[in-house]
Amino acid sequence: MAYGYVGNSAAVFPLQRVGVEVWPVHTVHFSNHTGYGHWRGMVFSAETVREVVLGIEERGVMPQCSGVLSGYMGDVSLGEAILEALQRVRKVVTNAAYCCDPVMGDVGRGMFVRTGIPEFMRNRAVPQATIATPNHFELEYLSGLSVRHLPSLRQAVDIVRSTGPRIVLVTSLVLEDSKNDQIAMLAAEASASYLITTPRLALNVNGAGDMTAALFFAHWLRTNSIRVALEETASAVFAVLKKTLELGQNEIQLVAAQDEIASPRQTFFAEQVW
Repeated sequence: MAYGYVGNSAAVFPLQRVGVEVWPVHTVHFSNHTGYGHWRGMVFSAETVREVVLGIEERGVMPQCSGVLSGYMGDVSLGEAILEALQRVRKVVTNAAYCCDPVMGDVGRGMFVRTGIPEFMRNRAVPQATIATPNHFELEYLSGLSVRHLPSLRQAVDIVRSTGPRIVLVTSLVLEDSKNDQIAMLAAEASASYLITTPRLALNVNGAGDMTAALFFAHWLRTNSIRVALEETASAVFAVLKKTLELGQNEIQLVAAQDEIASPRQTFFAEQVW
């Protein structure tokens, strides 16, 4: 994305700001994100993605790779190229982690990806993930359940985990007993799950989910703790969104809030729920 922050544009800088070396592989080059209704640019072919990954491999640096992060996929063929890249990494680093943000849709918008992508996410990408980071809407699709309260949330997360991921992070979570001015995230693994709530801000921006998946992955890789990763991620994302609201901007303010990405002034704490 040349203008604005979604996809790699929303993930790479926050990762760098918390000290992570990143090798971005782009699947599109657009003037701006599609939420504006009009954009220019192109979707890269799967072959282009494969060529870039091969070029990285030829530098002999794959042993330094500790994880792969993927998000929006514009076409099933691009998804296959991403999974091939994951296998290339895992041939060299067998325990390399994979964080799959299964971008498909959202509450109020429904599915907004091409035909075949939801099935690809459910049947191919998520089962290979170490961490899956669906939003509330995507969790319901992946699990086949309506999620309205903690028992159904637990059941849905367990279903998704049973398909392959060790960890599930659920974002943009609103339950029936949630306060109207709050929004939640939940991180779950076999031994425990943690819920964290933050104030719901009067914003309609894109890219927060991409930033959330990236930061959670980075903090989990560093600490091996879903609780710590959840707390650090929620605190940083809230700081960015708060700065965005204060400045009255339509794009998340990563640069203006960069110090708080690395060290948030306000910390939110997670509660173990099961």
